[in-house]
Parts: sequence; structure tokens; C-alpha cells
Amino acid sequence: MEIPTIDFSELNGENRGKTLALLHDACEKWGCFQIENHGIDKILMEKVKSHVNSHYEKYLKASFYESEIANRLLTGCTTDVDWETTFFVSHHPKSNVAEIPNLSEDLCNALEEYIAQLINLAEKLSELMSENLGLDKDHIKKCFLGESGPSIGTKVAIYPQCPHPEPVRGLREHTDAGGIILLLQDDQVPGLEFLKDGKWVPIPPSKNNRIFVNTGDQVEIMSNGRYKSVLHRVMPKKNGNRLSIATFYNPATDAIISPAPKLLYPDQFTFGDYLKLYATTKFLEKEPRFESLKNMTNGQTGVVS
Repeated sequence: MEIPTIDFSELNGENRGKTLALLHDACEKWGCFQIENHGIDKILMEKVKSHVNSHYEKYLKASFYESEIANRLLTGCTTDVDWETTFFVSHHPKSNVAEIPNLSEDLCNALEEYIAQLINLAEKLSELMSENLGLDKDHIKKCFLGESGPSIGTKVAIYPQCPHPEPVRGLREHTDAGGIILLLQDDQVPGLEFLKDGKWVPIPPSKNNRIFVNTGDQVEIMSNGRYKSVLHRVMPKKNGNRLSIATFYNPATDAIISPAPKLLYPDQFTFGDYLKLYATTKFLEKEPRFESLKNMTNGQTGVVS
């Protein structure tokens, strides 16, 4: 079972329709996918990863192995802990970079440049998802705005090599609360897994700096369940540290979230009204029938073609 891969270079040519269909299928059936040829500077991506790994080795590694999390692994009390060391960078609406201890100027500068490019990719993805759902291309972007624009932040995580990985999780099973999550991950050490059709599917390390994307709970709500937020987890490994730089393109905290009206099922109709339409459209697609009911319940004249 191989995770879908979306080639963004195909969006400007004759394969645009096929690429959009692949993206739509990934959002509906997987809730995650990879992007290649995304346009983000790959040299810059390597700089970000290198600086984060250096930061871990210099400032986080020793304290992690002396931490309560590491001690609890030795005593077997690991059911409610995550084998990870992290820090969270808020980018918008307000930066907290100056408040995070020991971040080098090189790391801050590389991360700032990378995030600026990544936001453009996140916005493009939101437009493509809106288009695939039959909505105005700016629908998701507008819903995320609130008073001060979307909430954008990055969880920087290292999942250190674990001497006894069996009883612990790197990160316990969860769905993401927000919108669109874009992950720059390790190109050597695996560990990320997504639940697909009742089975845990390992996500391979990202070769050639592909961006891994998954959709959060708010996208599932806005799409009226069409696009899924999916359970995922991180499994620790005995050999090697796994790098994870996950950027969250989320709604503003004051953004009002609801399903797009165009995607809602019709409501407030009588079964008699439905039967009248059904009698003449029984062997046709049901979606136009539902659209006609929406029009009727909005006080408009419904016509089924």
C-alpha cells in the first residue's frame, strides 16, 4: 500500500485534471499524501534540517536522556508519555522565536525563509482543495482568516533513538486539530505511521525533500466529511534519531468554522417532496437530486436535469 504522491509540476500542463483528481482521491481516501516538485528551495530545506539536528545535539540531547521520560522507560511506566523532544515556533499572527532558548541566528534565518516559501505552498494547496470540492478557490483561505489571519506555527521534533522501543510511542495515536499540515521529515529514519482501512501504514522517509501533507479536523468539518483527518502516530526506533519539522496552516483562533453550505445535505424537506423528484430521477445520479432539494429548501425552484 503506497501513499499517493502529487507532482506539482503537472498542475500547469495537460495533466492538470489528472493531478487534481489524484489529489482529491488522496484527501478523500487517505487524508495524507506526498508532494514532489513543490517549488521550495531544496538547499534551504537541507539547511533547516542541518541546523535543527545541530541544535538537538548541542542543547537537547543530553537533557532528554536525563529527563523523566527517559527514566520512565526504565521503570516501564510509559503508557502516557511520548518519546520526543520538541519546541514550537509560532510564526503568525505573532512570532515567539525570540523567546525560544539557544536558537542560533543561522537556524532562525533559515527557518524564516523556509516558512515564507511553505506558506505559499499551503495557500496553493488550500486553493486546489477548494477547487476539487467545487467551492470558490479562496473558500478555505477565507474561512481561516479571522481578524488577524491564519494561525501558522511549526512543531520541531526529534524522536531520539530508543534503547527499548517496544513499550513506548514516539508520539501517541491522534488526529491533528487544525487545517493543513506540511511536514519536512527525516530522509533516513522511519517511524511515522497512518491508519488506513484499519491497518497502520508506515510512511517512508522523505527522499529528495518531498513534503508530506496531512489534513486536520477543521478540513474534515469544512468539507462536511469529504476530506478526512486520519489517525497517525510515531514509532520510536532503536537505531537513529528521526527528525520532524511539521508546520501547521490553521484557522485563526477566532475563525468561525462550519461545513461549506454548498457541501451540506439538503434539510427541512418532506419525504413527499423527495419522492416526487425520485420518481423521475431514480436511475440518474443522486447528487443533482440533492442539489435540487437544496434549491427547493432555499425557496428557489429546483430543476433536475
